Amino acid sequence: MRIAAKSVVALTLILGLAACGSPAEDKAAAGADSVAASPAAAATTAAAAADGRPAAFAQCVACHSTEKGKMGIGPSLAGVYGTKSGEIAGFAFSDAMKNANLTWDDATLDKYLAAPMKMVPGTKMTFAGLTDAAKRKEVIEYIKTLK
Repeated sequence: MRIAAKSVVALTLILGLAACGSPAEDKAAAGADSVAASPAAAATTAAAAADGRPAAFAQCVACHSTEKGKMGIGPSLAGVYGTKSGEIAGFAFSDAMKNANLTWDDATLDKYLAAPMKMVPGTKMTFAGLTDAAKRKEVIEYIKTLK
């Protein structure tokens, strides 16, 4: 593998890990969302804001695409609003998500984004949660625009 390719792989891993918070980080942030204050996370946040996405959505792009049918570590978020949990074709959802019988509307997304593993125990989404209600609302409003 060439050095440039290794750098891309390393940066991808760093961005993915930087986007994933932990409950300990959330408590330490005292109510702030769990975006790490690393240069990689700052670059991801700046890129998201430049695309018209809310800054808090930078955490989402580490695992989710906004292009319909393009899957990443998580499913594409394009067209997810209004669907049932585990319903997006082309992604291997956990049994927990397939059986959760949730409809992705404002209230459900708000509760889920606050604590995914608490709302759907057994989900593959290991994201600790977005603790700031205003930021969750911004993310939800953006998700609603993804067709």
